[in-house]
Amino acid sequence: MSMHRDKPNILFIMADQFRHDALSANGGFANTPHLDAIASEGVLFNHCFTTSPKCIPARISLALGHYPHQTGVWDNINFTLSPDAPTWMRAVRNAGYRTSVFGKTHLHPQRGDLREREPLLHAYGLDDVHEVAGPHSNASVQSYMTDLWEEHAVYSAYKDDIQRRKQNRSEVRPSVLPLDLYYDVYVGRKSAEYLKAYDRPEPWMCWVSFPGPHDPWDAPPPYDTMYDPANMPLPIPAGKPDIESDCVLKDLLERPGQHRPHMTPEHVARLRANYAGNVTLIDDQIGMILDVLRTRGALDDTLVVFTSDHGEMNGDHGLLLKSNFLDPAVRIPFIVRPPRGFPSGMGDHHSASLTEIIDVGATLMDYAGAVVPTSFGGQSLRPLMEGRSYIPRTSIISEFKGEIMLADSSWKIVVDTQGRPVLLFDRVHDPDELVNLADDLANRETLQVLLARLRQKCIPTERY
Repeated sequence: MSMHRDKPNILFIMADQFRHDALSANGGFANTPHLDAIASEGVLFNHCFTTSPKCIPARISLALGHYPHQTGVWDNINFTLSPDAPTWMRAVRNAGYRTSVFGKTHLHPQRGDLREREPLLHAYGLDDVHEVAGPHSNASVQSYMTDLWEEHAVYSAYKDDIQRRKQNRSEVRPSVLPLDLYYDVYVGRKSAEYLKAYDRPEPWMCWVSFPGPHDPWDAPPPYDTMYDPANMPLPIPAGKPDIESDCVLKDLLERPGQHRPHMTPEHVARLRANYAGNVTLIDDQIGMILDVLRTRGALDDTLVVFTSDHGEMNGDHGLLLKSNFLDPAVRIPFIVRPPRGFPSGMGDHHSASLTEIIDVGATLMDYAGAVVPTSFGGQSLRPLMEGRSYIPRTSIISEFKGEIMLADSSWKIVVDTQGRPVLLFDRVHDPDELVNLADDLANRETLQVLLARLRQKCIPTERY
């Protein structure tokens, strides 16, 4: 299980709906000692953004290195990634790796029996497949995990529990699953068992994809009481920003529903405490996986990367879930910890460089020595990690339901489906995004510059 010539093993860890500021290394409100330790041996990119604040479009972008305006996937739709798609996973496998995935992919519809889709995942570039669905979909989608739940006579209770929670997406209470059967624990355990037993001659790439801390707010004991709601940070207040023109965010802020349920301050505090418990549970699972590699003497020879598909509003602005371009929904954690023995020119373990979720695949392919698909749009961070020449992004984009966000180090702009600016935030002086400057005539010149940049980034480019 040692490093193979110049090829490190690759551990790619992903969570679902994990806020950038949930990491304690980011000054967050959850304890994440294992992820913090990985960040201390690599680099934590503090300004990483998802290409879409929704599961499917973000995950398709991750796989292909394409934006939604190139893939045509702007929302959670009934979509199956083509088996011929030039993914980073296939490129890594072609570079001589044994590839695997444990957990949620959402690269195809979550329905029926996931095991029937294994040939499709093999086509994407994943040799060993142990897939589960997301927390809500697990109630109707079969997998090895749901078979285990059936065997332990807890599956029926889980289905009933999820049905109840669907009536109120903000309900907070512990899972009906015992800790050892909880979905994030299951994914962590199966990953660890695989890596502990790995005895093939090829270097490995293992993608560990946790279904949490995506809602429901169901951290199991003892994680459900690990955090005192009274100690949770207060949410960004509701009622701002003012938005004149129709857009996705205006609709969310003004229309009660699953994204804007009635929530008292006490309820938001309980939501946050439960979310923090699930974050720490996932961090503990990551610690277990790292211990397996450490025991086998393989950790030093392993590239470790961590990210999420998008964030979670968690009560900020009076909202839950994601589906908008405010920072809690679009900023995600991104850690790159190079294998020891590779040169590192980074003195600081925190980077303010703008990065995107599509940079993950580009970075993994670079370390794997893979041939990068010509259509892949991500930017490898390996040169930056090694102190070599690196030209950082000057701006990033995120897209959802036909609307597009562009952000640089100073500003964030959002345009509607007609290309008209509806949101403008000063990222330096208004980090909580409370004041919308889109209709402020004093910012007309800034708007024009940002719009020109956005148009340049969104010129239709080659699709796979």
